[in-house]
Parts: sequence; C-alpha cells; structure tokens
Amino acid sequence: MSNIKTAVSIEEPLFERAERLAERMEMSRSHLYSLALEMFVEKCESQQILGQLNRIYEENPPTAEDERRLEAMRRQQRRLVEGEW
Repeated sequence: MSNIKTAVSIEEPLFERAERLAERMEMSRSHLYSLALEMFVEKCESQQILGQLNRIYEENPPTAEDERRLEAMRRQQRRLVEGEW
C-alpha cells in the first residue's frame, strides 16, 4: 500500500498532546495520526451501519413470534453464563 503525504492544520494544544502521546507510545507522529484517522473513519462507518439497521428495525418491528424466540435465546444465554461462573 502506498503512502500519501498530506498537510493538515490543527490547534497547537492538540498538536502538543499528540506529540506527547506519540512519544509515550514510541511511534511516529504520522503513525499516530494515521491510527487516529482510521479509528475515526471506522467509528463513523459503524454509526452509519447502525443507523441503517435501526431504520430497518423501525420499519419492520418484531412479531410476537420473534419476541418469543428472543426471550428463549436470552434464557439459554443466561443458563450458559450462569453455568460458567
């Protein structure tokens, strides 16, 4: 994968915090910024997917049969978890 150079402007206090963090984590500033941007993009994409799922569920509420199955799964999950602890 190729790298692309870019320039961004950020406020000085944030820049200083990022510099200290990169130093503590023993990584380059570029790597830190790349990781932060990747995490932000993934979070935004996840929120978009969640929004789409919520719209689908709002348009198609669970039926009584769905609710019964969900409750049965919850009981089974509780039994499994309680057995482990």
